[in-house]
Amino acid sequence: MIENQMIEEIESNLFRLQIPLPETPLKFLNAYVVRSSEKNLLIDTGLNHETCLAAMKDGLRNINVDLDQTDIFITHLHADHFALVSALVTENTQVLFNRPDTEIIESWKGFDSMIAYAGGQGFPMDMLKKALDAHPGSKFGTTWVPDIKILDDGQQITYGDYSFTCIETPGHTFGHMCLYEGNKKILVSGDHILIDITPNIQCWADESNPLESYLGSLKKVYTLDVDLVLPGHRRLFSDHRRRIDELTAHHHERLSEVMQILNREPLNAYETASKMTWDIKADTWEEFPVAQQWFATGEAISHLRYLEEIGKIEKIIDGGVSRYTLI
Repeated sequence: MIENQMIEEIESNLFRLQIPLPETPLKFLNAYVVRSSEKNLLIDTGLNHETCLAAMKDGLRNINVDLDQTDIFITHLHADHFALVSALVTENTQVLFNRPDTEIIESWKGFDSMIAYAGGQGFPMDMLKKALDAHPGSKFGTTWVPDIKILDDGQQITYGDYSFTCIETPGHTFGHMCLYEGNKKILVSGDHILIDITPNIQCWADESNPLESYLGSLKKVYTLDVDLVLPGHRRLFSDHRRRIDELTAHHHERLSEVMQILNREPLNAYETASKMTWDIKADTWEEFPVAQQWFATGEAISHLRYLEEIGKIEKIIDGGVSRYTLI
């Protein structure tokens, strides 16, 4: 058994490496490694930051894993999971990723459309650049994207003694993908299911309804036979069904809270977010770090979009800004 603050052998030849995440409230990413006499598998990487790279290389060296003999699976397109991949690939590396998030990379034209949408949701334009400059994806994003091998829902991948089924679980991102090892009853959940904290479900386009997708994805993995969940952050846990019930209840409570807020007056998403309950150490909304205001507004939009789609609220565009009111 190899175990210290940064490295833990979960089962034979299955390791967790805790990768520090500088300048973020998450503190650590859980990267997982399947060690094999043939090809190893690394699951998730960290930010494109020298601290992450040093921790990753030290961890792999401690468990005798050679990057030149290692493939990389990324659960989803967020910088703390994806961005370091460009510093880790070798000519022998296969980068395994989902199709919807890959299509975002392929069509990426910058943050302009997101900025315009956020402005239309009431986020103050003078704060938008500060919000994006403070965003980890902007500060520590990948410098380039290596060739990607697309994995589809239900596809099997095998490394050493571990055979995983790919399970698409959209919501946290459009293509978020978990890995399920049915024989060992292990679910690598990425940011789909976390313990102690709730995954952030953001929306930045009228064409999407990520909260609906997320709740559906929770149901999708509910019936799996799971003894151990390996999440992207915080501690490992069991009883995934209990956690799914808690997350589902949390979002329904959020939806009720938004309805109560809108019962007083029509509001834009930024204003709605300012009145919602958040687990952040700040006495007032104005004291929230601008990056946290951004995340909160994105989450508020996802709940507003869900309520709009089920016919509980309607959107009124006034002066280029969307306001929401009860029907």
